[in-house]
Amino acid sequence: VLLAESGGGSVQPGGSLRLSCTASGDIYRINLMAWYRRAPGNQRELVAQTPPNEIFLESVKGRFIISFDKDKNAVYLEMNSLKAEDTAVYYCNGLISPDRFGGTNSYWGQGTQVTVSP
Repeated sequence: VLLAESGGGSVQPGGSLRLSCTASGDIYRINLMAWYRRAPGNQRELVAQTPPNEIFLESVKGRFIISFDKDKNAVYLEMNSLKAEDTAVYYCNGLISPDRFGGTNSYWGQGTQVTVSP
């Protein structure tokens, strides 16, 4: 299973970006997908997680939207009103069952840089 991310870049404060992550390979069921981020000098933190147990990092509530396209095996993170403190490498994570025999593995994308600066 591979997770391919896209959509990172540089934006001014107050701007918007949309991250995409598509899962491919041997996928029987996607149980959960999420976005994490790691800023320089900080630990990786959960930014948003898809329903049914939707979770948002407190600092992004009301600004970020997470959505999942089951047909495309893709998760998106729409980021609005971006702030300098949102600068980080963003990682896609998926809890995916590769076959019907059970078991769920955690897969990670390669990361995409988001930089928010004037």
